[in-house]
Amino acid sequence: MTLIKSISGIRGTIGGKPGEGLTPLDAVKFASAYGTWLINRNRGKVKVVIGRDARLSGKMILNIVSSTLNGLGIDVIDLDLSTTPTVEVAVPLENAQGGIIITASHNPKQWNALKLLNEKGEFVSDSDGKEILSLAENDAFRYAEVDELGSITHDVSYLEKHISAVIDLPLVDAELIEKANFKIVVDGVNSTGGMFVPGLLRALGVKEIIELYCEPTGHFPHNPEPLPENLVDISSKIKETGAHLGIVVDPDVDRLAFVCEDGSMFGEEYTLVAIADYVLQNTPGNTVSNLSSTISLREVTEKYAGCSYSAAAVGEVNVVTKMKETNAVIGGEGNGGVIYPELHYGRDALVGIGLFLTHLAQSGKSVSKLRADYPNYFISKNKIQLEAGMDVDAILENVAKEFSDNEVDTTDGVKIYFGSEWVHLRKSNTEPIIRIYSESASEDKANDLAKKIMDRIKALA
Repeated sequence: MTLIKSISGIRGTIGGKPGEGLTPLDAVKFASAYGTWLINRNRGKVKVVIGRDARLSGKMILNIVSSTLNGLGIDVIDLDLSTTPTVEVAVPLENAQGGIIITASHNPKQWNALKLLNEKGEFVSDSDGKEILSLAENDAFRYAEVDELGSITHDVSYLEKHISAVIDLPLVDAELIEKANFKIVVDGVNSTGGMFVPGLLRALGVKEIIELYCEPTGHFPHNPEPLPENLVDISSKIKETGAHLGIVVDPDVDRLAFVCEDGSMFGEEYTLVAIADYVLQNTPGNTVSNLSSTISLREVTEKYAGCSYSAAAVGEVNVVTKMKETNAVIGGEGNGGVIYPELHYGRDALVGIGLFLTHLAQSGKSVSKLRADYPNYFISKNKIQLEAGMDVDAILENVAKEFSDNEVDTTDGVKIYFGSEWVHLRKSNTEPIIRIYSESASEDKANDLAKKIMDRIKALA
């Protein structure tokens, strides 16, 4: 069993002993700490928006968390089956003081987590996260008397509200999308994307929608991370049905990947690149992605006069901070995460779909031809499982020393540049692994570069 406590929330496998997995007691403790943090920083009644993806443990964890917040005197608005970006949108609309998404994102079904938001509907900061962790470690909470208990209000209207907000964006052209007569296959991995993505497409005027794994049962039909090796079924379905493209999301709908009309992968790294190109054509400005993302975004950004690119440490909160610092008009992460501040500062697959389909309809091209407009780099994404007692920081420090003759960036883990190629190594915040990303002009070179570094890590370990 695994339990990971970090500044972004608590994530773990369901079951086991308290403190070793995400048990009911751990959910109560962490929800109590978060609720206490909200009470300490707000005057008067506190309100929290909660939503969940469709994973099997979601309802149980949501009920525990909601009741715990009620026990602190906090009112809860329960969106039930929802998405991460939908909860982010709902928090300011409800004038709530915070929000919680019950989801382990791309992790397999045995995992769940509490993602924590502030009053802006954005992930809590590093310092705030540390304060919440401290409250949890010290059991520094006090529950309400019987006359001061909180209430629960159920609100299932936010599917429509979120979709309406996307359609109302100036750069989303529903009329143009409808005229394009797209036939689209959707892989909702049997989570809430199976509700929200087809709902958005219908609202955009798409009449031919082929739903694949769109029942929100929580029984993921394949590994829920939207990587090429997990998308065999949708690739086959596109070719079988003659669809124009495929749309894939993860269980909480903050990651977005496209599949071309020939069944080939558009590449989740290029989700942000293509959408940023469309946004910059219409609203020139700055862009941001994290250190593990493709250099293609920099190249696309710099082709527009006066536009500049900045890199941030991995993690949505770090990207958002850098976007605000640089007044970026678009940003995100190479895992298919698109952040468009015109609506909100959070990764949002629904926003990405609206912008991408408008871009595609305007271009008049097939998805594969649109993909050919962008630089053709390859990123190899690998990971090494951590063993108990492994000193990861020492390993990364030794790797940095070993390649000190190269340009090395230690802002977030270790990024080593080899001319126009690079390798980025960092300890995951959500899983007991080291992630190794490498980029080169060819897939073989990127894989060889990753293997070279992975061999060195294994030797050092």
